[in-house]
Amino acid sequence: MSPIKTQPLLILISAPSGGGKTTLCRQLLRARRNLVRAVTCTTRPPRRDEQDGVDYYFLSAEDFLRRVQAGNFLEHATVYGHSYGLLKSELLGKLRAGKDVLLNVDVQGAATIRKKAEHEPELKRALVTIFLTPTSLAEIERRLIKRGADSPEVIQKRVAMARQEITQWKHFDYLLISTSKQEDLRRALAIIEAEKMRTERSPAPEL
Repeated sequence: MSPIKTQPLLILISAPSGGGKTTLCRQLLRARRNLVRAVTCTTRPPRRDEQDGVDYYFLSAEDFLRRVQAGNFLEHATVYGHSYGLLKSELLGKLRAGKDVLLNVDVQGAATIRKKAEHEPELKRALVTIFLTPTSLAEIERRLIKRGADSPEVIQKRVAMARQEITQWKHFDYLLISTSKQEDLRRALAIIEAEKMRTERSPAPEL
């Protein structure tokens, strides 16, 4: 029996610093064959193992600015001297090809994308937002310390930022309280399946 064709989803996952969204996104991409990652544009130079169009679209600063001025980006920001942006055409092209698209963005980026999607009917129809967060700030701090990637001062800055980010959970469609990697994946997959079965996305039964 062939699979039932439903309208594609634009799945946006956000989390506070140290919330585990990158791990969850990797798991989802492995678990669902039809789910693809949205490729972001950047002005930073590629690293040795990175491929243009696969890891990022690598643009010159001039080309990036032209695209900003033309309104091509759904969301863009400058981080540590390099610009990053998400092209509307990147999302729409993959959605129109029938692919579910996964976005891994911070809380500020999520707010921008939600606002812009209000004026883009295709994106608004496809968008599903999930906020992933551990049970407490103490748990976020514990995870950041365990990661061992930052100094105590940087960890405290990340925890302070996470305190602000967590307050935004109510603006998302779903709140996913993180427990274990396996359980986070199970519940995220359940959300996706439920959204696939919404009547506005499902084909009508034959009569």
